[in-house]
Parts: sequence; C-alpha cells; structure tokens
Amino acid sequence: MDIKHLFFDLDRTLWDFETNSFNELINLYNCHNLQQKGISIAEEFVKVYKKINEKCWERYRLNQLSKENLRFERFKETLEYFGIYNLELSIKIGDDYVKNSPYRTILIPNTIELLTELLHNYQLHIITNGFQEVQQIKIDKSGLSKFFKNVVTSEIAGAKKPSPLIFNYALKKAGASLENSVMIGDDLNTDIQGALKLGMKAIYFNPNQKSNNSNVWKEVTSLKEIKNILL
Repeated sequence: MDIKHLFFDLDRTLWDFETNSFNELINLYNCHNLQQKGISIAEEFVKVYKKINEKCWERYRLNQLSKENLRFERFKETLEYFGIYNLELSIKIGDDYVKNSPYRTILIPNTIELLTELLHNYQLHIITNGFQEVQQIKIDKSGLSKFFKNVVTSEIAGAKKPSPLIFNYALKKAGASLENSVMIGDDLNTDIQGALKLGMKAIYFNPNQKSNNSNVWKEVTSLKEIKNILL
C-alpha cells in the first residue's frame, strides 16, 4: 500500500461543525433579540435553521443558489417560518454568522492527535466545499494550518465535491496521483462517492453509524481508528 497523500474534508470531519454552529446560532439568537421578536425557544430556532440550511446548501451545490444569496437566504427562510418577514435582519444575521462562526475552535475528538501522527508519514491536504475566507479562518484559528500542505476550496477549484474537477485540481496541486492518495470525509455522497468514482481510495468517517450500501474502501466511527488503517 504505497499511500503518500491524505486528503481530508474539513467540516464535520475535523472541525466540529455541529457544536460550533450550534453555539454561534445561540449567540445570534440572543444578540438579535429573537425571543422578543417572536421565536420563544432558542433550540427551536436552531432546529428549523439546520433543516433549511441543509436544503440551501444542496441548492448551492447544484448551482441553484449563489454564495451571496446562500448567506442570508437560509436565515430569511428560517425567520419567515416563525412569521418574521425582515430581509434586513436576515442579511445582518447571515453576515454575523459567516463573520463569527469560523472563530469557534472546537474540533472533532482525536483530531490533533491523529494529524500529529499522520504528519510523520504522509503529506496532508484539505478539500472543502466551504467558502474560502471562512474555511481558512477555521483552519488557522483552530490550530490546523501547520498540518496541511494544501487547502483546496470549491471556490479556488471552480467546482464542488463530488465533481471530479475539484479532486483532480487537488491532486495536481499536491503532485499526487489517484494510486497514492486517500480521501477521508464524513459525507458519503460528496466526499466518498466523489473520490471512489474517480478511482481514489476513500475512508468514510461515520461517527453516527449511518447505514449505507456503499462499497467504501474503509469505514470508521472515530478518527483514532484511522491510525489502525494508515499507521
């Protein structure tokens, strides 16, 4: 097994998106006095937002929603669910979320330990569909930048996972090949199937043990299990 390059997804694989996002959404709920505006329970605001955000991101991946509109549309639809029709407020919350959330630094358990050990044997890279300016701040502020030789975002590559274009872009930038590379991520469609269809090995990080019929190379439920595969 002559593997030299490891390509990681960022959100939900290394950076704890769920926890960091939840904490920032609660902060925004309080800062913008949403209880007084008619949303009585903060957790309900977060719950509704998460469902709408997933749908908006899917539209973004399919090029049906622009980056600029995604930033506020998800909050506009969330507020409207609660009967609040205020575009200016939606834009302000959207801007605050993008500005604040990347400064939150909670990582998935065992991230630093795993990367520290892998760095002795592999070149590490990131492939992410997130916004360039947001993802770079997350990486810098959470202490991840020292581990990664290349960070490829969909904005830089001009294509989003699972498109083969972003994987090929990342491989070329790293000087890597399909044969000596592995993709590691939590999204079965964008990370794993995207890599597998191209002919790259992939490790599916599946902490919630979601059932799947995918023919993945390896599957793990915690990051520390990756050491048993690669070290």
